[in-house]
Amino acid sequence: MKIEKITDNKIRIILNLEELSNNNINISDFINNDPKTQKFFLDILNKAEKDFGFYTKDCKLLIEAFSSLDEVYVFTITKFSPKKKKTTLKLKRQKHKSFSSYAVYKFDSFDEFCNLCELVDNSNLPITNICKKISLYSYNNTYYLVFSKLNLSYRNFKKLFSIISEFATAVSKPSHFEAKILEFGKPIIKQNALKTGIKYFI
Repeated sequence: MKIEKITDNKIRIILNLEELSNNNINISDFINNDPKTQKFFLDILNKAEKDFGFYTKDCKLLIEAFSSLDEVYVFTITKFSPKKKKTTLKLKRQKHKSFSSYAVYKFDSFDEFCNLCELVDNSNLPITNICKKISLYSYNNTYYLVFSKLNLSYRNFKKLFSIISEFATAVSKPSHFEAKILEFGKPIIKQNALKTGIKYFI
């Protein structure tokens, strides 16, 4: 089991099938909200609190899950303070409204980009119509996914960028930052970055 702290309010838990079996848990237990799974998650939250200071007392929790073809299960847990939940959701909606024809997302590591590619692949989202150009750059030891000439009328637009926000942070004033990336950044994948990442890195 691997626990990663994404933000102060979000952690990611990565498990394989063997680890679930060792805890006498199967996928149907999650679907049926079995008491075993509740205890299992409480143990994980206790460990996250001890290792990362991820306190969940009096917080509402959102648990999102997906599985990969190699039987790896990923759970993302987001905590919401009752007083701050409305504000948090409002800010998220504003981000969607602020999209222009450009978008740039910052990844803390290349592994985070690979994790995104895996989730996009598992979601079966058709990404060919979202943007004319999707590029991956390295700049100041950080990775940036650059979307140029976005198709804002694409029906899965918000869903795709909601998935991306699980692994990366949106850069403000993306069109200005894109110019800096093109001048000073190192191109890793110049075209079709998501499709190339899905093909070669997952």
